[in-house]
Amino acid sequence: NCGECGEENCMAFAVKLVNREVPLELCTPLIKEEKYAESRRKLEELLAPIVKEVTIGTGSRAVKVGGKLVMYRHEFTYHNPTPIAVDVTDEMPIESSDPAEETLMGRIRKIEEFTYNYIGRDLSLDMVAVRSTSGQPFRFKSTVEMVVKNTEMPLVLCSFDPDVMEAGLVAAQGRRPLIYAATKDNWKEMAELSLMYDCPLAVFAPGDLSLLKSLTKTLLEYGVEDLLLDPGTFTGDGLSDTINNFTMIRRNAFKAGDELLGFPLIGTPITAWLDEKAQKEDKAWKEAYVAAMLMSRFADLLVMHSLDGWVQLPVIIWRFNLYTDPRKPVSVEPGLKVFGSPDENSPLLLTTNYALTYFTVESDIKRANVDCYLLVVDTEGISVESAVAGRYLTADVIADAIKQFEVEKKVNHRFLIIPGLAARLSGETEEALGGEWRVLVGPKDSSGIPEFLSKRWPPEKES
Repeated sequence: NCGECGEENCMAFAVKLVNREVPLELCTPLIKEEKYAESRRKLEELLAPIVKEVTIGTGSRAVKVGGKLVMYRHEFTYHNPTPIAVDVTDEMPIESSDPAEETLMGRIRKIEEFTYNYIGRDLSLDMVAVRSTSGQPFRFKSTVEMVVKNTEMPLVLCSFDPDVMEAGLVAAQGRRPLIYAATKDNWKEMAELSLMYDCPLAVFAPGDLSLLKSLTKTLLEYGVEDLLLDPGTFTGDGLSDTINNFTMIRRNAFKAGDELLGFPLIGTPITAWLDEKAQKEDKAWKEAYVAAMLMSRFADLLVMHSLDGWVQLPVIIWRFNLYTDPRKPVSVEPGLKVFGSPDENSPLLLTTNYALTYFTVESDIKRANVDCYLLVVDTEGISVESAVAGRYLTADVIADAIKQFEVEKKVNHRFLIIPGLAARLSGETEEALGGEWRVLVGPKDSSGIPEFLSKRWPPEKES
């Protein structure tokens, strides 16, 4: 109970450790003192995830892949959201006077700047995959140097030629890129490069799980520990086999205890672009739905090509929802929010701190250009109707929030507008507030707020 971990006692730390809320390294006596070495080893084995966690990149932009503790999210939660790598090639011009021509620098900027705000969170892309399409070591090295110079994002270096790969690794020294990939033909050379440059290594055996296991075993015996597995992504007739292979690998790791398959999985929806007969839009559409399918079926890293918003947005939004902790609904901070320039006579509305509810209400208020206050009540991230049914939103909770956030100092009136789905709380809330407040039942949908306020605000004073 030394308290060096920041907790009051060891039991509190142990509970957080089991829930993966804190790392083992925070227990400094366990880490530093030799007498605890055996206990530390046992704890590390006990806490080790079934799917190994592998770090790609360095510094604040590094990504962690794998680290899965359960096969299905609802069994606990998923950690380490699937990073999305978008490709560039070593045959792209660095710059061009033709604005229609795609350039290396332009594509890097697009990858870096791609972002979308979704219920208060900024969603973005994560990595750059540098592909050697020229097959020339010096050209690949030059391209990697340019990428390293212009972005801090983690890298995937893609080539089956060890000489080309080494040229890229020289250019990316200190960045710990992912080496893609070791095959049955080049595994030894790639393993040497992985050990020499201390980089994680992808193992590639398309459509052959036996070969994938064999290569993994061989590489582990050779001394390479940070591995990622690519069982191949077939986007045409082989799509069902692809999904089955991903599922079988993850199932065998969790249900059968196969340690050779307990590594992060790489999905490559970019293969949709290999279809030379298909139209560009068809390739992009196929890439999008294959990416979503693979993420749903345990892919820990995706390599993609398209930067179109309609391709990437569904994927990154699905990732956000898939990696949301099911034990903790997405929420915002409770409090009294201000919209526009309200004064002491402006409307006072109420909602819960469930993120989707809050940002929907926020959007409708802003669109209506209304000056008002919005009281966001802490319902542990639960929506209005569910919070009322589950007693997370009650008259007492509302009364406490009004007191806690000193609402009475902001407005001179005593009118509170509650959501229509919380209508049954109106009478109880007036009683809980000592009869000093009048509760108005607003619309069931926040899109009705503008019309409601235009007709009902200011409210008629009772005689």
